[in-house]
Amino acid sequence: MDETPPPPSPRPSEAPPIPVVAPQDAPVHRRRPRYAGRNPRRYEDKYKEHDPAKYAVDAEKILASGKTLAGTHRPILVAEILEVLRPAPGERAVDCTLGYGGHARELLARVADGAPGMLLGLDVDPVELPRTEARLRALGHGPERFVARRSNFAGLAKVLGEIGWDGADVILADFGVSSMQLDNPERGFTYKHDGPLDLRMNPTRGDSAAEWLARATPERLERALREYADEPRAAAIAAGLVAARGPGQLGRTRELAHAVRCALPGVNLEEQELSIRRVFQALRIAVNDEFAAIDAWLRNLPGCLRPGGRVAVLAFHSGEDRRVKQAFKAGLASGEYAEIAQDVIRPAPEEQRSNPRSGSAKLRWAVRATA
Repeated sequence: MDETPPPPSPRPSEAPPIPVVAPQDAPVHRRRPRYAGRNPRRYEDKYKEHDPAKYAVDAEKILASGKTLAGTHRPILVAEILEVLRPAPGERAVDCTLGYGGHARELLARVADGAPGMLLGLDVDPVELPRTEARLRALGHGPERFVARRSNFAGLAKVLGEIGWDGADVILADFGVSSMQLDNPERGFTYKHDGPLDLRMNPTRGDSAAEWLARATPERLERALREYADEPRAAAIAAGLVAARGPGQLGRTRELAHAVRCALPGVNLEEQELSIRRVFQALRIAVNDEFAAIDAWLRNLPGCLRPGGRVAVLAFHSGEDRRVKQAFKAGLASGEYAEIAQDVIRPAPEEQRSNPRSGSAKLRWAVRATA
């Protein structure tokens, strides 16, 4: 018979702890990650720059170094645009590419200065448009002064009809990519940091750049590189990218950059980097069908301007600027425009030094005929 005594009962101090179960709806406290130095490199780590009103950020020092605060955008050629557009109190103005609202803010300050002027702001980006609208509302621009609509600039004529305008006195279009889009890795416009290869202005519609690239034929890809980016090594890059395609391949920005480098083995690093930038540009234009949108906008533009109305266009690529130049010249010859820019306006050396992203900007303007 086993007479081994049973194990002693645990002392009160040795009793197993009673688990504490937090309510399911109790908030989980998570500390904000520590700000990685004065100038963190990762976009998502720059939360102080994203909210400079809340945190102490030396914004002037960042801007003076030629950089842009994370999540913001620096408008280009502001003084020159205001000079050619001559916005006046009581007029109706349109910013076809609202972006961060820098140009719109200056236009509003003039058309709504003590008079019932209004500004219509268009932007296709569902991420940035609500933020910019809220930013301009916070400056005191109510619906009687500022109307925002989510639309591609090619839909300007339709939007004007929807809000009951017979035309605008002032129209501005900026065909550049905003810094908010360009710097955010999640949008896929940059390969400085890895992110999904997206490149869509409206990430809720159409194919991403990765999807477009996965289906493009070598001929279509080569043509896009030549027509949209003037890439001199289009054939070699197209062949290399097609060879690098496969399940789960070329879906990230750095994967694409690496594939371009591999397609140009005998090319020096500086030229490889230029080709990578041109590849991203070509894919962006293709995915967003940008040239078709510009062509549609230019066709409808004269009818969107009131007699004597002024238009200014910022282009950043030879294909964009060439379309604007040709359309303005044709409009002058047909009598739709009374005057057009004879020479392109470029940023002054001081602006190019303080904001390197302005370097490729080209400004053209036209004036609608009065009869």
